[in-house]
Amino acid sequence: MPVSRFLELAAARRSIRKYKPDPVEREKLDLCLEAARLAPSACNAQPCRFVVLDDPAVKEKFCSAVFGGVYSACKFAAAAPVMVAVVSDTGKLTAWLGNQMQDTNFRLVDIGIAAEHFVLAAAEQGLGTCWLGWFDAKAAARALGLGRGTKVEVLIPVGYSAESPAPRPRKAKEDYCSYNKP
Repeated sequence: MPVSRFLELAAARRSIRKYKPDPVEREKLDLCLEAARLAPSACNAQPCRFVVLDDPAVKEKFCSAVFGGVYSACKFAAAAPVMVAVVSDTGKLTAWLGNQMQDTNFRLVDIGIAAEHFVLAAAEQGLGTCWLGWFDAKAAARALGLGRGTKVEVLIPVGYSAESPAPRPRKAKEDYCSYNKP
């Protein structure tokens, strides 16, 4: 099989839970945001936006609001110099109709694609990230001043890694996929 730079990148990306205090260059963040902006979405709905918190005081206040109580297991993320909130919008009517007909929330699928573009671009830039879904979403919305019809779906801490986690086990190819039969 030929060597694929993309597969090397996908294999190298890890969820990082320990970050160096070094600031992240805006140019690198802008590249990650551009990768997310280019992500495909159902009916081209583009149902999300990325809110980048890189001002230390703003980020600290936000993290204090969202990682308390039962959500304190993700408090490690507050040590990252940047926090990215992926915010969903209500989306387009055509995408909503597709959701109803297929019983699939394509908005969340689209957000996942955009966020994955972001984290892979970050890995390419030498940055560590970690997908977070365990946080106080209502407190996050209040902290960002979000209105009705919007929600923080995912948080992504971003920074330079202070750890080198080992690869996690993956299913064997034959247990993961097949051709022309289930």
